[in-house]
Amino acid sequence: MLKWAFIFLIIAIVAGLFGFSGVEEAAATIAKWLAGIFLVLFVGAVAIGLAIGAKLTS
Repeated sequence: MLKWAFIFLIIAIVAGLFGFSGVEEAAATIAKWLAGIFLVLFVGAVAIGLAIGAKLTS
């Protein structure tokens, strides 16, 4: 599960680089939305991964 969290982090960083650098208005808007979505998915995946990991080790 943490593997997916890091994948979402990489995707969010790439989307942020394109979105916040002012490449093009339409692409920047889409990239900003994607950056937000993938950051939320990253945080959720980390939380679930830690919760499942804690249950598996105890």
